[in-house]
Amino acid sequence: MQESGHQPERFTARDRVIAGYAAIAIAVHVLEAGIPSPLPGVKPGLANIIVLLALLRHGISVGIQVSLLRVLVGSLVIGTFMTPTFMLSLAGALASLAVLVAGVQVPRRLLGPIGLAVLAALAHMTAQFLLAWSVFIPHTALLNLLPLLLLAALLSGLATGILAAKLLDRMERIAPTGAGGHAG
Repeated sequence: MQESGHQPERFTARDRVIAGYAAIAIAVHVLEAGIPSPLPGVKPGLANIIVLLALLRHGISVGIQVSLLRVLVGSLVIGTFMTPTFMLSLAGALASLAVLVAGVQVPRRLLGPIGLAVLAALAHMTAQFLLAWSVFIPHTALLNLLPLLLLAALLSGLATGILAAKLLDRMERIAPTGAGGHAG
């Protein structure tokens, strides 16, 4: 029997970690939605830094949950839930997660945060392009944009990967995870 006034802990430390990373990723996602884009669908991908940090520091499951919460809650906040924008964002997130899950199986000395971020950005853009081309704009002229979109993804992946690597290094110095390679 419980004492009066004492409630059992309903949330675990892991739940709080997921909530913290997701809140930051959602805030960045919402802020990034307000940045004008030279091409439709081309954004810096700054929220993906948070997903990558969560995945590398706390494991695949945490990274997946943070990414999916970012897409779902972010779309609800900015009003794009169940729109083509949401579908494109979800397709990109799922593709980048698939690449990240595979990539973290490779030792970090061979594939670090920068390489992971580049692969994830390219997968994200490729999935978005394929969905846009097959469902929303099935026109061959869209193929003319693919090289430019992939270049933007490459540059974005490099930039977010460099930022993620710097943040990861700083986080490891402040609070080491004790993992020698990728978190799993």
